[in-house]
Amino acid sequence: MNRRDFLQQSALTTSGTLLIPHFLKAYESRAMGQPMAPSGKILVVVQLSGGNDGLNTVVPYRNDIYYRERPGIAIKPDDVLKLNDEIGLHPAMTPLKALYDDGLLTVINNVGYPNPDRSHFRSMDIWQTATDSDKYSQTGWLGRYLDKSNSPEPYRTLEIDDTLSLALKGEQLNGLALLDPKKLYGQTRSGMVKKLSQEHDHEHETASYLYKTLAETVSSAEYVFGKAKVKSTGTTYPASELGNRLKTVSQLIQSGVATSVYYVSISGFDTHINQPGQQERLLRQYAESVGAFMADLKTAGRQNDVMLMTFSEFGRRVKQNASNGTDHGTASNVFLIGGGMPSQRVMNEAPNLSDLTEGDLKYTVDFRQVYATLLRNYLGADDAAILGRKFDALKFV
Repeated sequence: MNRRDFLQQSALTTSGTLLIPHFLKAYESRAMGQPMAPSGKILVVVQLSGGNDGLNTVVPYRNDIYYRERPGIAIKPDDVLKLNDEIGLHPAMTPLKALYDDGLLTVINNVGYPNPDRSHFRSMDIWQTATDSDKYSQTGWLGRYLDKSNSPEPYRTLEIDDTLSLALKGEQLNGLALLDPKKLYGQTRSGMVKKLSQEHDHEHETASYLYKTLAETVSSAEYVFGKAKVKSTGTTYPASELGNRLKTVSQLIQSGVATSVYYVSISGFDTHINQPGQQERLLRQYAESVGAFMADLKTAGRQNDVMLMTFSEFGRRVKQNASNGTDHGTASNVFLIGGGMPSQRVMNEAPNLSDLTEGDLKYTVDFRQVYATLLRNYLGADDAAILGRKFDALKFV
């Protein structure tokens, strides 16, 4: 059986791109449930796939240029959920405004990177690998975090999905992707999987890689399933894909799974045509899901232990297009929610709409500064080793 056939037949999702030369006997010989990050904190990353329009998410409602350039799609000033005298949230994001009022939300404007790429795939790769726009990497920033963690196990970084993003792929080890702990556990109990997971050293690197990946997945699936069935949540979540996935994250957190990072995503933000209705629907799903998630954590006494970060691979152009939508842009906003870090604030200046680069916003915060802040100050990790160099952390006061 070759590697490709194995991955297709086993339906397991921790596959990576780098080969490991020798099979390492799986987790039966490793202690489960070791401490998480040194800080004991948990990071939840929510990815808005498609390039969310940041200007209609965090609205510069006092800016005449914004209304001049977007006559058909701008959010009316009276509808904006105001955060300060310059900006406010889209009216569909009432649950997020409540989090801001409760001191749980930080808004970071103008987040991007030098020499931006307007391709969905390339820009997402840049965000997920944390590399310069002219560099390519086969590992993600969270995969490298896993490689360098004090107890590297695949379940330390979990993606609630049926495929694993590049962000969670490391050089030595990959995170684990799952939608349903019970389903993944059931898949690993099949006769073929059990037999293959008991294999030992193999002379071929590809086979060794497969055995190692499989054994780690089998043990991680058993561990996560064993923990996840202990605790269920009584909070009502919206019946959306993101709502269901954040509910799973909350259940795993409250069950005591030793995971430091969770990764979830919601797609559909590529709003070239008729943006208002589509973005309103998606932002409402996002805000309601996050609102339920944070309420659930509050009930469980875990709000200060969990930081939720939201990003999109790029924003949209300032000027609306002829189809009542927006085209691919550059800088956008990032949200940090919870985690016990100082918040209830807009961290930096609103976008400068009079100083653009070919119709696009200029970034003032490199997204790797956000990563460095979370890795260094929140997860207690060596951010320079993970990101490849030192970036200035954001200043919380």
